[in-house]
Amino acid sequence: MTGKRQVSYQWRLREVMAAHGLFNASDLEPLLDQRGIRLSSVQVWRLVTQTPERLSLPVLAALCDIFDVNPAQLIATRAEDIVPVRMAAGVDGVVDLAAVRPKRAQLRPEP
Repeated sequence: MTGKRQVSYQWRLREVMAAHGLFNASDLEPLLDQRGIRLSSVQVWRLVTQTPERLSLPVLAALCDIFDVNPAQLIATRAEDIVPVRMAAGVDGVVDLAAVRPKRAQLRPEP
């Protein structure tokens, strides 16, 4: 059985836009419209400034066409193995509290 993996991604649209001399979300709206993608100015602003959790393929294809890039240049992905956290356990998964707890302090009278 294989270990678990954690996947993550980084949305790089803003970097790609800057490399092509576009610095405002409003500059992207007419370029999308030319390719049949009609989004409101708020939707385009969110697309540029936030990392989308869902993205339609027509929008992705239009962005790739606008900037002449492939999807991997817009979305940087990463996958890492998750190292399981091991817990101290005794027999049958029960922790022996006497082994974990510190000894009780003994108070002695002053000499």
